Amino acid sequence: MGSQPRRVTIVDVAQHAQVSTTAVSKVLRNAYGTSPTMRAKVQKAIADLGYRPYAAARGLRGQTYTIGVLLPDLRNPFFPEILDGLTESLRDTDYQVLLGPSYCNGEQAEAKVTEAMIDRGMDGMILIAPISPRSHLEHIARTVPTVVIGRHGHSTAYDSVTDDDLTGAALVVNHLADLGHRRIAHIEHHETDPTRLAEMPNAIRAEGYRQALRARGLADQIDIVSTTYTQEGGYLGTQQLLSRPHRPTAIFAGADIVAIGVLQALTEAGLSVPDDLSLAGYDNTTFAALGPISLTSVDQAGHHIGTSAARLLLDRIADRTRPTAQIKLSPTL
Repeated sequence: MGSQPRRVTIVDVAQHAQVSTTAVSKVLRNAYGTSPTMRAKVQKAIADLGYRPYAAARGLRGQTYTIGVLLPDLRNPFFPEILDGLTESLRDTDYQVLLGPSYCNGEQAEAKVTEAMIDRGMDGMILIAPISPRSHLEHIARTVPTVVIGRHGHSTAYDSVTDDDLTGAALVVNHLADLGHRRIAHIEHHETDPTRLAEMPNAIRAEGYRQALRARGLADQIDIVSTTYTQEGGYLGTQQLLSRPHRPTAIFAGADIVAIGVLQALTEAGLSVPDDLSLAGYDNTTFAALGPISLTSVDQAGHHIGTSAARLLLDRIADRTRPTAQIKLSPTL
């Protein structure tokens, strides 16, 4: 058995290019004072040897050129749309995105992922729909430039990008009421922490649903089932709704992933959309437009959320002292 191949170092590159290691370092850092000839020699040596800069070593000198993204659930088809916007915005930069899934396993799992990202020297972090207390989010943001997606409320520590969830929920309810529905039910994600109620999109969508029904004179028809923003949550929530003495004629699922579970439960019960029940989701993910599904959904422009977050983060990395910014995007049906 031969020994493991040795990693190519900056010393190898310098010897191959017949220049000093300082010159190689300057070229790698894009530093001032390297001639085009020197740059070409070093870049050829890097290509010949297949040299890769060691990120951890770069981190010791200041920057790792990595951005950590916290993902609550890989199965939710809305989150890849945010990632598309993020990666597109960072394509022409030196930054790489590294994902840290927390799998909806609560605050401890989320803290473990975010702390691991800090320990690995991320230059910035984007947290998608985090459930950690605001105090923890602000602790993260004081340690590393941070943008939070999907948490309402103003913070002086981190920048944020949100959707106008109150308006989005009203768009759905008014659409269904305009179709003639009165018994419009809502499947929400159960909020376990009362201190988060004013900040979480799920809680605000549910409040938007209540306000919109009241505005239509349908306060007595408010019917909310609390499960989770998952396919299983939609499935279980629909089973509860179908067991009502007067079952709803329309269901507003708090997220498109929930609507998949709704469709599953309706199909099992021998019911179809829209003949037996109307169904609306939230996120306008790609599957909502599939022919057999053709789901009415609120477009909260995931791609645009991603590009906005990337822009805010790059600005924050460049200037830690600037005032924080809050971007609120307007949804469409």
